[in-house]
Amino acid sequence: MTVATAGRGGRRAMRDWYAYLFIGPSLFGVIAFLLLPVVIVFVLSFFDWELLSDPTFVGLDNYRRLAADGSVWSSLWVTVIYVLLCIPLQTVLALGLALVVNQKVKGVKFFRALFVIPWMATPMVLGLVWSWIFDPRDGAINQVLDLIGITGPAWLSESSLALPAVALVSIWQHTGYNMLFFLAGLQGIPKELYDAAACDGATPRQRFFRVTLPLLNPTMFFVSVTNMIGAFQAFDTIYSMTAGGPSEATAVINYKIFHTAFREFDFGYAATLSIVLFLAILLVTMAQIRFFSKRTTYDMS
Repeated sequence: MTVATAGRGGRRAMRDWYAYLFIGPSLFGVIAFLLLPVVIVFVLSFFDWELLSDPTFVGLDNYRRLAADGSVWSSLWVTVIYVLLCIPLQTVLALGLALVVNQKVKGVKFFRALFVIPWMATPMVLGLVWSWIFDPRDGAINQVLDLIGITGPAWLSESSLALPAVALVSIWQHTGYNMLFFLAGLQGIPKELYDAAACDGATPRQRFFRVTLPLLNPTMFFVSVTNMIGAFQAFDTIYSMTAGGPSEATAVINYKIFHTAFREFDFGYAATLSIVLFLAILLVTMAQIRFFSKRTTYDMS
C-alpha cells in the first residue's frame, strides 16, 4: 500500500466518522423512540403485568385470550368503519380544495391558510368544542335545525350517529392539511402538458383524468398511507367527544388499548392489542403499496 493510498483511506474513514457524527442524533431518536418501544411492547405482550406488581411471564396466554375476546374484534371492526368513513371523503375533499386554491385569483392565499387552521388546533380541544356543537339541546347544529322546523337528534348519544359524527370532525380537521400536499403536487405538474392536451382537443375532464391524476400518483400514495395510519391510530378526538360510547359504538382499537392499560391496568394484554394494531396497519400499508405500484406515473424529468 502506497502512502497516497493510505492517505485516501484515512480521509475516507474520517468522512465516514463525520457522517456518523451528523446522523447520530437522528439515529438515536429513531432507536430510542421508535424501534425500542416496539421491541418493549412485543416483549411485554408475553407477560402479565399490573404496573404495581412484578411482571409474570405467561407465554402465549395473552394471544389465546385475544383470539376469544369478542370486544377486541368489535373494536377492530369499529376502527375499520371509522377509516372507511374518513379516508375516501377526506381525500376527495382535499383534492377538490387543492384544485380550487390552485387558481390564480385574488385572495387565494388567505383561503389556503384558512383551510389549514383546523389541523393546527389540539385534537382534545376540538373534541370538546364539537361536543358542544353536537349538543342535542343547545348545540349549534340542532339550533339551526330548529329554525327550519326539524328536531335534531342526540348526535353523540345514538349508536348509529356517534361514529359518523366523530368521523366528520376528523374530516373537517385534516382536509385542509392534506390539501397542502395535493396543492404542491398540482404545482409540480408542468403547464406544457396541459397546453399540449388542450391542443389535442382534450376536455377539462379528460385533462384531469389523463394528466392530473396520473401525475398526482406519488402525492396520492403519500396522503393515503399517512391518513390511513393516522385514522387507525385515532384516539384524542374520540376520547374527548364520546369516550368510546355510546355502548362502545365509537370504541376504536386505540381506545380499547388505552382502557385496558390505564383503566384495567392490564399492561401485558394492552401490549398484545398494540401488536394487533401494528399488524393491521402493516397489512393495510402493504396493500396500499401494492395498489399504487401498479398505477401509471409519467416521468416528468
